[in-house]
Amino acid sequence: MSRIGKLPISIPSGVTVTCKDNVVSVKGPKGELTQTVDPSIDIKIEDGSITFNLAENSGVEQKQQQAFHGLYRALVHNMVVGVSEGYKKELELVGVGYRASNQGNIIELSLGYSHSIFIQLPNEIKVETKSERNKNPLIILESADKQLLGQVCAKIRSFRKPEPYKGKGIKFVGEEIRRKSGKSASAK
Repeated sequence: MSRIGKLPISIPSGVTVTCKDNVVSVKGPKGELTQTVDPSIDIKIEDGSITFNLAENSGVEQKQQQAFHGLYRALVHNMVVGVSEGYKKELELVGVGYRASNQGNIIELSLGYSHSIFIQLPNEIKVETKSERNKNPLIILESADKQLLGQVCAKIRSFRKPEPYKGKGIKFVGEEIRRKSGKSASAK
């Protein structure tokens, strides 16, 4: 059995979890999320916790079933944390003239190209941009869905990935970029 899959998920107060026909629904103060679970995994919701067990005679190969065990436990745990606390990611724009602004769920990025980049974000994501003098502009994204939030952050980051020589680009706050020295002076 999976070490992750064996761990029970405790349900915080204010969060309701229901399971019907292998579809887990989690509802909380930050929103509502659903996840379809493979039939080879049994889900039990009792005494304020959720447990995942391997189903007998499911027709799925043992190794695949064990992989599903940990996977679906992790996905449901992310849903429970998302609807109760939410997830937050901060992106930093490093570079001269790099700017970000938003109007509602539309972000406008100025990243040194000849044109501005406009991104329409899904309704599940809240966005905020900060531009302070003598500091790099920040894009702050919040959502209950961890998977969607990570996908949107990766898309925004893909417009200008951090480069190793000057460190310019879009990076996560706190991310360390491995720097290269560039051309060294020629020795005679």
